[in-house]
Amino acid sequence: TTQNAIAGGNAALDRIGKITPESATFANTFVALDDLGFQVGLVSERLGLIEQTSTNAAVRDAATDALKQLAEWSVGMDYREDVYRALKNFAATRRQFGGEDKKLFMETLRDYHRAGLELPKADRDEVERMRKELTALETDYENNVTKAAKSVKFTKAELVGVPDDFLAQIKTGADEYTVKANVTWHYLSLMDNCKVEATRKKFLVEHDNLAREVNVPLLEKILVLRDRVAKKLGYANYADYETEVKMVKSGGHAIKFLEDLQTGLQPKFAAEMEEFRQLKIKETGDTNAVINVWDWRYFSNQLKKEKYNVDAEQLRVYFPYQPVLDGMFAIYQRIFGLKFEPVTPPYKWIGDLQLYTVADAATGEPLGLFYLDMFPRDGKYNHFAQFGIVAGKLLPDGKYQRPVCALICNFPAPTKEHPSLMSHDDVETIFHEFGHAMHTILTRAKYARFSCTSVPRDFVEAPSQMLENWAWDKTVLDSFAADYRDPSKKIPADVLAKLKEARLATEGTRYHRQLSFGLMDLALHSQISATNATNTLALANEKLGDVFLPMVPDTAFIAYFGHIIGYGAGYYGYAWADAIAADMATVFEKSPGGYFDKKAGMRLRKEIYEVGDSRDVNISIEKFLGRPRSIEPFLKRIGVDKTQ
Repeated sequence: TTQNAIAGGNAALDRIGKITPESATFANTFVALDDLGFQVGLVSERLGLIEQTSTNAAVRDAATDALKQLAEWSVGMDYREDVYRALKNFAATRRQFGGEDKKLFMETLRDYHRAGLELPKADRDEVERMRKELTALETDYENNVTKAAKSVKFTKAELVGVPDDFLAQIKTGADEYTVKANVTWHYLSLMDNCKVEATRKKFLVEHDNLAREVNVPLLEKILVLRDRVAKKLGYANYADYETEVKMVKSGGHAIKFLEDLQTGLQPKFAAEMEEFRQLKIKETGDTNAVINVWDWRYFSNQLKKEKYNVDAEQLRVYFPYQPVLDGMFAIYQRIFGLKFEPVTPPYKWIGDLQLYTVADAATGEPLGLFYLDMFPRDGKYNHFAQFGIVAGKLLPDGKYQRPVCALICNFPAPTKEHPSLMSHDDVETIFHEFGHAMHTILTRAKYARFSCTSVPRDFVEAPSQMLENWAWDKTVLDSFAADYRDPSKKIPADVLAKLKEARLATEGTRYHRQLSFGLMDLALHSQISATNATNTLALANEKLGDVFLPMVPDTAFIAYFGHIIGYGAGYYGYAWADAIAADMATVFEKSPGGYFDKKAGMRLRKEIYEVGDSRDVNISIEKFLGRPRSIEPFLKRIGVDKTQ
């Protein structure tokens, strides 16, 4: 398949490259290139899905190798001088464009400039070579994150405080419990609940050294190559190169945005740390107690339990997986005017795979398909994400290619005793990830490069982050959340109110950690070069420690931080998008139907999801809001007092 895709791609490039200035049209140059990008995407997206979900290790490895070949070839696409000449010949005709056509025209030419097509040939060839080398290294890094595994054995005495349900699932001997550092919900179950500090520290060290041996050397090479590419193309550093095409526009602006938030949050963060410290003093009797990086999750959870009487584990009984899924589906069908139907998948990569069709509720028009692969297994992608499979695009025959995507998640698996019981965080996560699926499926963009979630990376999370608010609304939760042992029991209003208070009480901590990731990412992509590459790990740990809590010496959190690849110099985008998301949520909050408001839902569908990147997202955001953007709702949500 990969070889066929490359052969077909080369043939398409040859056709474009042979077009004479007299016969050049928009359709046979710029649109033909978008058609080719779509065809290559069909293969690369499937390979990416296979690499992260196949139950067969050999197949996963084969997909990795194929992805490397395809990625290297895709870089080479940018350096076909004959193709670039054909595009420039057409551009010289000074045709007038509007709307999405103009955007395709301008941004395609911009991409060639950013690839270095206007550099002298020797420099251009070097950029191409470095970019090809990068694609292979990046694929290896991400694959190492997925492959990384570490099982740690503990006795029951070492796991005091950990929920009995969890202990039952990890019991592997008479007094032996095996916890997997690479399984997110294992990690959180222990770190949130284990009373034994030595256990928390030991487990954090194991977690923060996952993929260390293989990925630290890789990351050093990746950062050097990224820096060299950026400088060869005339940028001060890779952060500036990456952010040029984002909403934020420069690395410096991104750093200032995060540092301003850090300054605003600092008093709240310090106050929360002192509260955690007082809890640790009370628990240990040590008046000199210090909150370490292995403590904050546990004491954050203790604070929620003691001060707000909120025990996150106790809330799981209200969130059995299937009712949560069905309830979320009902809400999204209602507000977006949709109909979901389960169908039998023509092929299953795992036994419990589900497939749904999506249609417009009013017209019956088919809109797309989504798969659900929701529980952990060995060798599978170990976080939560939406994977694109087929992009939306207007085809040459005038028909619209409807998108296909998959939710790849790792919620707690069902047991013999009870169904899969989700945490409240899990509920937030599923609302978020399914928001990405809606963004993909509801697209109406004419060109593949603008469809689905292909918006600037510092905006792509905003619509989904906004949908996390649904998981905090009593009316929304009452529509599906109920005690699975007695469905007449709903989450009490006072419990939800306390949960909100508890969230705000620890938001300074949670957000400071997010800012530490963003500032570390930007520091690595603006400070590391060939002269100091061996300082990568030290700089990463220093930045994380300065902004959040000191890292354990001789650990390598960065080696397991997959976002450093896909979001290179772009992790700030979560906070940037959060600010937009909080503002966007006010549209629903002020609507008559609240989070069930169909009018607001259809506005989100029409002004954000359908248009994708076919117009400037700043315009889309303002059209959805009906006013200019504001950062006030976001500052209020994270507890920043602007009067201080």
